[in-house]
Amino acid sequence: MHGLLRRLFAPRWQHPDPEVRRQALQRLDPQQSEQRQALESLAHDTDSQIRLAALLALDDCAGLVDAYPHHQQEATWSDAVCQRLSGIDGHTDLQQRQSLVSLIEDPKVLSMVALKGDNLNLRLIALSRLSDENDLIHQACHNGVAAVRHQAAERIENEEALKRLLKEARRDRQVVRLARERLNRLRSDAQWLEAEQQQCETLLSQLEQHARAPWEPLYGGRFRHLERQWQQLTLSPSAEQEQRFHQALLNCRKTLHDHETQEQARQKSDELRSDAENTREQLLEGIEETLDGLRHASALTVQDIDSLRAQRQLLGQRWQALSDMHPPSDTMRQRYTLAIQHYDQCLEAWQRWCVISPAIEKALADGDYSAVATQVSQCQWPDSITPPALLTRAQAALNTESTAPSQPSEDQSTLDAHDAELDTFEHLLERGAFKSASRLHQRLKPRIEALESARAQPLKARLKHLAARLAELRDWRGFVAGPKREQLCASIEALANDLHMEEDALDRHHRQLVKDWKSLGDAAANREQAARFRSASDRIHERLAPWRERLSEEREANLQAREALCAQLESLLAQPAEDADPDVLRQIRDKARHQWRHYSPVPRERSEAVGRRFGIIRHQLQTLIDQRAETIGTQKQALISQVAALRSDDSQPLSQRIHQAKQLQQQWRTLGRAPKGEEQALWKTFRHECDQLFAQREAHKNEQAARQQQQLDEMQTLIDQMDSWQPIEASEAATLDRFLEQANQLEPLPRNRRSEGMQRRMSGIVRARRERLNRLAVADTVQQWHTIMPLVNAHLEADQRHLSEAKAENVDAQTVLSAALPAAFHEAHKTRNQQRHEIAAPLSADDHAKMAESLARLRVHLSMLALGSVRQSDEPLRLAIQVERLNEGFNQERSREQEVADILVALLALGPMPATLWAAEVEELDSLLSRLARVPLP
Repeated sequence: MHGLLRRLFAPRWQHPDPEVRRQALQRLDPQQSEQRQALESLAHDTDSQIRLAALLALDDCAGLVDAYPHHQQEATWSDAVCQRLSGIDGHTDLQQRQSLVSLIEDPKVLSMVALKGDNLNLRLIALSRLSDENDLIHQACHNGVAAVRHQAAERIENEEALKRLLKEARRDRQVVRLARERLNRLRSDAQWLEAEQQQCETLLSQLEQHARAPWEPLYGGRFRHLERQWQQLTLSPSAEQEQRFHQALLNCRKTLHDHETQEQARQKSDELRSDAENTREQLLEGIEETLDGLRHASALTVQDIDSLRAQRQLLGQRWQALSDMHPPSDTMRQRYTLAIQHYDQCLEAWQRWCVISPAIEKALADGDYSAVATQVSQCQWPDSITPPALLTRAQAALNTESTAPSQPSEDQSTLDAHDAELDTFEHLLERGAFKSASRLHQRLKPRIEALESARAQPLKARLKHLAARLAELRDWRGFVAGPKREQLCASIEALANDLHMEEDALDRHHRQLVKDWKSLGDAAANREQAARFRSASDRIHERLAPWRERLSEEREANLQAREALCAQLESLLAQPAEDADPDVLRQIRDKARHQWRHYSPVPRERSEAVGRRFGIIRHQLQTLIDQRAETIGTQKQALISQVAALRSDDSQPLSQRIHQAKQLQQQWRTLGRAPKGEEQALWKTFRHECDQLFAQREAHKNEQAARQQQQLDEMQTLIDQMDSWQPIEASEAATLDRFLEQANQLEPLPRNRRSEGMQRRMSGIVRARRERLNRLAVADTVQQWHTIMPLVNAHLEADQRHLSEAKAENVDAQTVLSAALPAAFHEAHKTRNQQRHEIAAPLSADDHAKMAESLARLRVHLSMLALGSVRQSDEPLRLAIQVERLNEGFNQERSREQEVADILVALLALGPMPATLWAAEVEELDSLLSRLARVPLP
């Protein structure tokens, strides 16, 4: 019972029914403390509308904003929040409302506050909270405050949103200007970005093409130029473009590195070739000196022949090894051939002498001079070679036998000759050439000592002095050679006892020791050391025998490979291709040289023949390369002449000449290289001619661009003139035609954004001026109608008298009008007079209905032209008129002025007109004609 009583006597604002609480809330006064507490309690009610009403009654804007996020979907809450924050309702101060607006997230509320706020800062704060571009466009177009519109327009950045803003913004020119400037800036940025990307892609394509191209003299310079242009790009390339750039960069650097490697290899090859030439020179000088020593020796001995054979063997080995690496020059080959011929001549003479020397010695012992003469003639000893001692004795015996001895002549020429030979002897001693000096001494000593005149005494004294120096040199050689021989014996014995050394190293050391032993000659020679050295050398020979057999087999295989290589090259040279690329031939030459060096060593006795064969082949291959290079040089010279002819040929269009020049550049790339030293000069000349032709293209482009710019400027000036011209009378249509004629003379315009914009602007201006001229023409037609209104009224009066009195009268236009009747209305005036005679009075019901329908039809047609719409009841007439206009438009399109004139002519010709029908339609007709005659100010 207690709970029921409490509910019965509780306040109505605590009633369970929400409707009762809402009614009680409306009677609560927030100025009284108890009722205010009740309102504060209701501000937390379960019913959202009661809660909203309580907050509004309390004027609690902060509580309203705090509770709004839970009721955003309810329209009453959003309207209340908007009105309170905007200052339309409530008494919340401005600063609090500004702070509350900064807490709102709902764009709908923020948009309404920005539109209806009672303070500029409040609107700007709400605008700053908006982020959707649709809301910003709405604010920029429809906000009542210019600062808010401008701020909203400045925050729009999307191109599509700017286009929409430019289309919808009509009330604020500043907003239109901001949108147009921002849009133009975005477009220019897009164009700049596209141009940068195109430049980046072009540079990448050029760099990749350059990376695939072969090396040329200007390869490095062009590569550095492209790299600098890439580094000067203001737009950061994409990751894919960076990867492509680095790959092309690596390829270009690889091409440059390969060329540098080839150049270094070529320089090294040149150095090795120079060293080989120096070594050949030394070898040839050595054997030539030996052969020359044999010519000036006192007598030829076995040791001289053995030394010559050893030197010939060394020369053959070294010469073949050097020829395998680098072929000798023609001069060096001739010297080598001549030295070998002298050697063969000397060796053949010595072999013949060895055969007949025992017989000569026996014949001398027996005193058989005839046999001695026979044997000496069979020996055929060359005069250029010093004969052996036995042969000299035999020739002397024959000379003694045939002629009496005579005293030697000691003329001055003989003394001078001996003095010159003594100078040679002294020079050999200074050089330390002991063998040559000893031979020369042995030959000079008997000759000078045989001289008996007083003038020969200085020569004898000088010979004695030089002989002492020769003996001193002999003693010194023996002093040095003794320890050296002991050292060589110890070294070769240690080498023979070393069982762990590789065979090739063992053979190399053994050969060096043998060479050093032979170089000592007979200085400090003794049998014991010679036996020790020979014994150790034989042990090494036995140890190296299997290795030398394997080496012989390898040499034989290498020899066969060299012969096969020579056969391949000979088959290539036998049928060379007419268009063979010299670069490919150079590669074949270099690869053949590499393979030749790889197939080494070869048997010594056959190496010289195959070496000469390979040298001849290489010479022929180089000749073929030079011939092809010369041919390519001639072809490139012809290309240069063609480019020069294109540059000076004005009969062809420049674009066609440029295309032909590019084709010639492609042909240049397909050709190989010209001879060394000519390629770079030809390339510079060809590039200069191409640059001159391309410079003409650039000049033509600049001239064309200047002409197009002038054309655009003239068109811009014409458009500005058209824009500033506003027709005042319909007769000014000829001015518009002149403008269009001038525009046609300036066309076609270059295709770009500016020309497209100019054409769109001119089209809009022409459309606007035509519309104004049409309006002026319609206004002139309506003015003509107003001019003949006295005639229309006279016809109406005549119609009324005809219909009432059945009396037809003609109306004279000259008596009614002060001016002449316009030409368009003459026939209508006559038709109106004629109809009063043809239609009897009074009007029948059918005639009255037809007259009413014709008048209504003219009114509807005029309404369509003036307003573009008709009343709902006139829709059937509108459809009929529309169909009639479409049918007439198939044959000839009529202008608006012609249609208005036709309507007014038909209106003048329509009669006899009852006064009631005319009075019902005349006001609307006057209104429509006034609208048609209204021309807006420019």
